[in-house]
Amino acid sequence: MGNMLLFSLIAGLGSALLLYPFSRNKQQDSENTKKAFPAIMVTAVLVCMLSVFVFYYLTNRDLNFSSLWVFFILIAAAGAVLAKGKERIIKGILFLGSLLLGIYLLSAFLFNANEKYEIAKMATKTEIETFDETETPASVPPQFARNKMKKAFGQVPNTSYYELGNLQIQKVNGEYVYIAPVEFSGFFKWVNGDVTPGYFTISATDSSANPKFVKSEMSYTPSSYFNKKIERHIRMKYPKEIFYGDVQLEINDDGKPYYIRSFGEFVSARNGFDVRGVVVSDPANGEIESYNLNEVPEFIDGAVSPEAVSLQNSYYGNYIHGFWNSKFGKKDVKLPSDEGTEANVSPIFNENGEMFYFTDFTSPKEGVDSMLGYSLTNSRTGEATYYTGNLEESYMDSQGALQIIEKKFIEKKWNGKMPILYNFYGEASWLTPVLDANGFLQNYFIVSAANPEISVYGTTPNEALRLYKTALQRGGGSVDGSSKAEEKQISGTVLRVYKEKTGDATVVTFFLDNKKNYTISSDTSPLAIYLQEGDKVKVNYLDTGEVFLPAKELVIEGLE
Repeated sequence: MGNMLLFSLIAGLGSALLLYPFSRNKQQDSENTKKAFPAIMVTAVLVCMLSVFVFYYLTNRDLNFSSLWVFFILIAAAGAVLAKGKERIIKGILFLGSLLLGIYLLSAFLFNANEKYEIAKMATKTEIETFDETETPASVPPQFARNKMKKAFGQVPNTSYYELGNLQIQKVNGEYVYIAPVEFSGFFKWVNGDVTPGYFTISATDSSANPKFVKSEMSYTPSSYFNKKIERHIRMKYPKEIFYGDVQLEINDDGKPYYIRSFGEFVSARNGFDVRGVVVSDPANGEIESYNLNEVPEFIDGAVSPEAVSLQNSYYGNYIHGFWNSKFGKKDVKLPSDEGTEANVSPIFNENGEMFYFTDFTSPKEGVDSMLGYSLTNSRTGEATYYTGNLEESYMDSQGALQIIEKKFIEKKWNGKMPILYNFYGEASWLTPVLDANGFLQNYFIVSAANPEISVYGTTPNEALRLYKTALQRGGGSVDGSSKAEEKQISGTVLRVYKEKTGDATVVTFFLDNKKNYTISSDTSPLAIYLQEGDKVKVNYLDTGEVFLPAKELVIEGLE
């Protein structure tokens, strides 16, 4: 608060000196006017100081004098109009100087595009590593998780005081979870409640999991007011830092919540942003620490805000040949997708549990749904890699994948959310949760980015993966990467059978007397729908080492 008062005092004093007309007509320069001068100056200083203080207190803007440029122009213009003679000339020159400064700041984006591109420049690779099919991707869509949390809001004490805050994904104790704070629902609720009671958490991999409310009182939150508003509290501690992106809640492995916010610096002339670190605040007592990106605490996954990553993606895609090319020629320009779940990017985790922000890039040409590439940005370091994909093939972008889902379920009016590109079995593939009109999860849809005619859907990601493997084999595709497996044959007697309808096909899972499980789709073997316990069968399968081995061919004795 002291920094803001001092800043406002200096700005108010400077404004008063610019506004007050020191040169006056001698006939008007009476004794009364001279006596009134101190009172007029003090009043002017106080009014200007109060105006500056209120503006910066409400907006939480950085307290750098360069941020006063708009005030400088207006005050200088008013001072020049009120002054006379030589004073008017001097203040007129100050006004022109302030105007030139304003033009420079407003036009900076025209000249610093190359700097922005260099800051956002990414390493380049062809394809991401093959997904380990024994794992479960963090594929529960945030809309679905949020709906379940709202339905469990009765767990919150004094429910009428609060509402659900923003959702964020994080890895906690080795598990991927969504976290959402409980926030005040208005000013008077904040006055009466004083603290929020805690936060919700729910699995990001298991759609059948239920949300859990965790008690942890918080005083400094986004929905608090005055000095307990977390953004203002952080600004008071770091008055000159440049922040970009919203505050986000993260919890450590002990369940202790913290609010974090990314900070950095302008690229040039108060334009652009380059992330440098993160501030971490304890919402219970307000303690704050600042960390550079290379020293961020281990429990923080999203040190780089999704807004900052989205901005960097825009720089990388648009400014490869400067600003004007991004508007007219558009040579080599690629536009980042806006289908992400957080500020146009989607958080995903690799096999080591590291979080990345995913974005696909498409052509600026209208009506084209081919993907030019995709990027993964490390959420702790900000380091990014751009993947070109197989240049011999044309990949469909995320919008194209969503359109396929919309047409597939047009009668049910289901839509895809949160499309993520994976390398499944050596094939670039879109995995997309499908939700109904009420936001409830219905299935998981997988479609090949290079061959859109190859697509499947299942009730779980792993079921969809098993079906997708079969679909790739049926479609002549190769099953590579982690799915390289020897094809074998086995004969035996069926002990158990389980059949499940999935779309237009039936998935048949059976247990043989060799104590192993096999699965096959009726798309691959139509007669599999007649399989019964006690049948003698011959099975061609892939020895992948999974619990349920994928069968390529099934022959039922007596039905050949």
